[in-house]
Order: sequence, then C-alpha cells, then structure tokens
Amino acid sequence: MGKMFIGMLGLMAEFESDLIRARTRDAIAAATAAGKMKGRTHKLTPEERAYLLQMYETQQFKIETLCRNTGLKRSALYSNLTLARAERDARVSEGG
Repeated sequence: MGKMFIGMLGLMAEFESDLIRARTRDAIAAATAAGKMKGRTHKLTPEERAYLLQMYETQQFKIETLCRNTGLKRSALYSNLTLARAERDARVSEGG
C-alpha cells in the first residue's frame, strides 16, 4: 500500500512540473510575440560598432588590440562585428 501511495505522489509531482513547464513556455512565447523579451542590451552603440568594423576591415589592428581597446572579449568582439555588418547591409539596402 505504501509503495502505491508513493508512486501516485510521484506521478502527481511529475504532472504538476509538466504543467508549470508548459505555462512557462506559453508565457515566454506570448512575451516574445508582444515584444517584451528584448534580451541584454549591447555594450557598444551602432556608431561604435561601425567604427569597430571599419578598424577591423582595414586590418590595421590585431584582434587582441581591438579587444583591449574596446574592453570586449574575443567572442563578444566577433558578435559585434557580425551585428555591425548586418546594420551596414541594412543601411545599404535601404539607401540603394
């Protein structure tokens, strides 16, 4: 009798955690659709990213120097460069 009761408690706990997980997933989807989930803000402004991209593309500075000057880690620097390229391409496509 005790084993069956413990098993039933386990099933109810698992069902409850599945409900919580589903509600959380639905709330995150609704917040994303409403534009409430914006994420972390970028450390560099769009102008700083454009300047960083310009410095990177001239190959005048090493990556380590750019990281030191901006205070970014290497992975964050490459992410900002990717974002700067996307912003540049968006400006070009709007203007052209």
